[in-house]
Amino acid sequence: MADTKREIERKYESNDSGLPDLTGVAGVADVVDKGVAHLDATYYDTADERLAASSVTLRRRTGGSDAGWHLKFPVAPGVRDEIHAPLSDTLPDDLAGLVRSRVRDSELLPLVRLRSERDVRHLVDADGRLLAEVSVDAVHAARLTTGGEAQWTEIEVELADGGDPAFLDQVDKRLRKAGVRPSKSPSKLARALAETAPGKRRAAATAGKPVTAGDHVLAYLRAQRDAIVELDPAVRRDTEDSVHRMRVATRRLRSTLKSFGEVLDRTVTDPVADELKWLAGELGLDRDREVLTERLTSALGEVPAPLVRGPVEERLRTWAGAEHGGASGRLVGVLDSRRHLALLDTLDALIAHPPLRKAAGRKPGKTITKAVRKDFRKVSGLVERALELEPGTDRDVALHEARKKAKRTRYAAEAAAPALGKPAKTMVKSMKALQNLLGEHQDSVMARQALRELSAVAHAAGESAFTYGLLHEREEQRAVRVEAELPGFWDGIRSRAKAL
Repeated sequence: MADTKREIERKYESNDSGLPDLTGVAGVADVVDKGVAHLDATYYDTADERLAASSVTLRRRTGGSDAGWHLKFPVAPGVRDEIHAPLSDTLPDDLAGLVRSRVRDSELLPLVRLRSERDVRHLVDADGRLLAEVSVDAVHAARLTTGGEAQWTEIEVELADGGDPAFLDQVDKRLRKAGVRPSKSPSKLARALAETAPGKRRAAATAGKPVTAGDHVLAYLRAQRDAIVELDPAVRRDTEDSVHRMRVATRRLRSTLKSFGEVLDRTVTDPVADELKWLAGELGLDRDREVLTERLTSALGEVPAPLVRGPVEERLRTWAGAEHGGASGRLVGVLDSRRHLALLDTLDALIAHPPLRKAAGRKPGKTITKAVRKDFRKVSGLVERALELEPGTDRDVALHEARKKAKRTRYAAEAAAPALGKPAKTMVKSMKALQNLLGEHQDSVMARQALRELSAVAHAAGESAFTYGLLHEREEQRAVRVEAELPGFWDGIRSRAKAL
């Protein structure tokens, strides 16, 4: 099984004077010599270096205290999540899954070999507790595909597990005072790739500053595509909120394709939007019930004990888990599916070779503003129609449709914000607030439906349905309050929307 740890470290260029005396660093009582380790690591990537382009590293290393397979994902500058699996001849399946969104059908090849002599010191406090590990690494790098080689020496300072990152600032001050400077490369692999590439290494392609309407739309699409790819490992590891965030990125992509039909040819993008709808649906199957369960559980917790009749909590727990079993495994199956991987390839192709229409080449102001206004008019029509309806099922449906269109308008305004500035940002805030208000109403609708189902099951089992009825009444009152608040709330939004 793979283990995960948060790695916080800083790298420095090593000069001829070696490692400066670090006993003067605040909190350091002793610098303990731990000897020299001989490390031999082979780094794997696709032929076009997809992992390296994402600052992801995958290696098989022998020597030292942590021999095995190491997969590292960037979190922030100097911070990475390292996933470690035992040493084996082939890449473990669980690590292979974590890079699948980037690798897909491409083969992982041994790309670079790094052999290092690591002279290790431990910085410890007065109680002998480890504060950080400092090493001087003499590195020999060889590019296995072309034969290029490079050598250098660097200093690496890694914070002890659970340590205070501020301690690294103290070490940094001491090293800089001694003339040691931070490394220009974020990792050994990055430096190896740069220094062993045949000829001058080509800089990674980056998108320039958006200029045209098409540039702005593509920049937003690119960011959401990247989010889906980058969240894939977190979803597989069942990291908190990762499924929700991937679902949101999927919805943003789909909404953008639909909102900006004057920029991108919808005869090409509509089939892609359909696949994104499928993915969002798969991601939402368990999430929706999870959110509803949290709502009902919280509501039940507010009911005085004498009013809780029968095994309500147990029945709610059973209902919540009825479709949750195996949810994580089901999602991994979705992410590994041919359909999902094909969708990722399609998104890459769409962004690399977008089906641009004539308006895409124009300045963004008029074209993008027109798209956002068009979406807002749809929201306006739905809200005003709902307000004309009597309370009941028809109004519930109309408000739900308005909420979905509010999301779409919000995402269109997000894409427009870099070009339009404050008016678009105001629209984003307004639509988010409307989405939240109408979301409260829709959650009440869904909660009441669930409570009716639970009540019927409890009644059939000979249990009291009193508490379900009480909760149902409270949910109905919450919906009434939203509907009463909506007219004034909507007037404010319409007033602010005039600025766009």
